[in-house]
Amino acid sequence: MTLNTTAPRAGSAPATESHFDSLRAATAGLEPPFGVIDLDAFDANALDLERRAGGKPIRLASKSLRSRALMRRALDRPGFAGILGFTLPEALWLAEEFDDIVVGYPTADRTALRRLAADERLASRITLMVDCVEHLDLIDAATGPRETRIQVCLELDAALRLAGGRLHLGPRRSPVHTPQEAAAFAREVVSRPGFELTGIMGYEGQVAGLGDNVPGNALKRAVVRAMQRSSVEELSHRREAAVAAVRAVTPLRFVNGGGTGSLETTTREDSVTELAAGSGLYGPGLFDFYRAFRPVPAAYFVLPVVRRPSSSVATLLGGGWIASGPLGKDRLPTLAWPPGLRVTATESFGEVQTPLVGKAASVLDIGDRVWLRHAKAGELCERIGDLHLVSDGAVVDTVPTYRGEGRHFL
Repeated sequence: MTLNTTAPRAGSAPATESHFDSLRAATAGLEPPFGVIDLDAFDANALDLERRAGGKPIRLASKSLRSRALMRRALDRPGFAGILGFTLPEALWLAEEFDDIVVGYPTADRTALRRLAADERLASRITLMVDCVEHLDLIDAATGPRETRIQVCLELDAALRLAGGRLHLGPRRSPVHTPQEAAAFAREVVSRPGFELTGIMGYEGQVAGLGDNVPGNALKRAVVRAMQRSSVEELSHRREAAVAAVRAVTPLRFVNGGGTGSLETTTREDSVTELAAGSGLYGPGLFDFYRAFRPVPAAYFVLPVVRRPSSSVATLLGGGWIASGPLGKDRLPTLAWPPGLRVTATESFGEVQTPLVGKAASVLDIGDRVWLRHAKAGELCERIGDLHLVSDGAVVDTVPTYRGEGRHFL
């Protein structure tokens, strides 16, 4: 195949040498499928996240990286502190090395809860997410009488509710929505032995996880932007009141908010002491369409061409690495290199094969590689065991993903 293109970095002058030529040369000896992290882009994204955070620490979302080596790299930076975990079993494993982990989602894993309650060191490093009395009851039932105090974080619903609650805009997470509900639940936590309420978290996914500059329908973009402005305004007042109401009940160590897509707005809230982010380090496809920022693509997966059904079609091995969430084209991988490729309407990205058409397909040979980006960040790592780290035109390290370390949490 003879095809050359330039892939300039966002926010920088176009490179004099093709960026993908450099990545391809660095990984020429690897057998696809494989995953690549462009370390220069990763570090540039980390710096930009710190800038957007405006001086507040960023708690690193582990599910967005799913590689301990890259988590260490981010946490070695001055702007990152602590981990926002996914599951309690994951947190128990990470706590062997890291010492400030908030499990971002409630757990019903009784075996993991018993292990947490039996180890004071683990209990001092891990905070559980709760939002209802039933969570507290389950923890008590799983652990039985205990001397160890379990640290918990109250999740505040950060969604925008309109029309008396009949319209819910944002993730459906916590039932605790009002300052009064937050204070009542805080009183319940502190009244029960064996628990310590240490924080509040609220994730405004309708702002942080929803691009406001998606190509296509201009009216839809305008509606999204108007909704996000209203949500930011409403939540800033409600969160401030909720934090004050809870602090009247008990001291708090942290108030966590936001995500990669909302750092600029969430950091302006005085009640928020720390932010959360992770996906922005990899710069996956879903973050291509925000006005306030544009991560540099840092995470790729590479698949081989294994068939030429006709002179105009080149077929990849596999490819159906589809992101979670509502069904739509935005959940499909992005064809990153070479340019001029597209999937077919009849097969799209398939489990076993992905036929590609377009101008570039006619010059791809069997054995050539196509570079793709996942729509989401950490989900890529559920497919591969290793990430090859490229910097300055060379593979400088190869590190395992969770899967590569034999860990499958969810």
